[in-house]
Amino acid sequence: MGWTEALQHAIDYMEENLLEVVSIEEIAKQANSSVFHFQRMFTVLTDMTVGDYLRGRRLTLAAHEMVTTDTKIIDLAYKYGYDTPEAFSKAFRRQHGVTPSEARKNIGNLQSYNRLVIQVNLKGAEPMKYKIVEKDAFRVIGIKRAFSMKTEENIPGIPKMWMEANADGTSDALAKLNNGELKALLGVCADFGGEQTMDYWIAAEHQGEVPEEFLQLEIPASKWGVFEVHGAMPQAMPKVWKQIFSEWFPSNPYEPAGTAELEVYPAGDAYSADYYSEIWIPLKQQ
Repeated sequence: MGWTEALQHAIDYMEENLLEVVSIEEIAKQANSSVFHFQRMFTVLTDMTVGDYLRGRRLTLAAHEMVTTDTKIIDLAYKYGYDTPEAFSKAFRRQHGVTPSEARKNIGNLQSYNRLVIQVNLKGAEPMKYKIVEKDAFRVIGIKRAFSMKTEENIPGIPKMWMEANADGTSDALAKLNNGELKALLGVCADFGGEQTMDYWIAAEHQGEVPEEFLQLEIPASKWGVFEVHGAMPQAMPKVWKQIFSEWFPSNPYEPAGTAELEVYPAGDAYSADYYSEIWIPLKQQ
């Protein structure tokens, strides 16, 4: 089963169990993936988290049932996973812009989240610049933070972590200690926390003694797909991630190896339209 088919299989599983309590671990298992890589792939391709998708779909079905049946609001609340009618009404209004009672009276418009069907874009209209490189194991030093994959706190948490590192001097300190082959600051996504968490590092490649304020991480020897990113942050990086998953992987005989992935940020104005950065993904043959 290819990775696109695996992703669709996981989506189908979510749809079949919308009225059940399903864990992100079980969903990821349907795609033969770790929680970290499934979440990352899903969010890159759909621009929403798994939690957002489930919530949107459940409230879409709840709205349909609200306007086509006489089922009590309290019963719909419990059916679609809410502990109280108040919690259900609040979530319903946030998505649809109207209360359940107003929807039943056909006041206002409802917002529908339709079932996802993965369609991979193979047109290659926008050429991708990449290379395949072999690199021995190397060490990075930096700071790390564990993020819960269950609550998807990595989505807002990682940008906040970078803002704090840039403001408190951490980024500057790491830049001065950068003496390895990769002349850049690194954002390292490491799935080393089991099924519950992921570790994210702001780091730099470093040889020599490790200052006490920093931790160290060994990056294993790998075959890497190195993808060029051109443009201002933060928009440019997600655009290339999406292109990698929607165009490059489906048309090449590789898949992610499952070890740490790197976002490589060389010195320069990251908000400039001509800023250059890279995405490094460890690869294995399909």
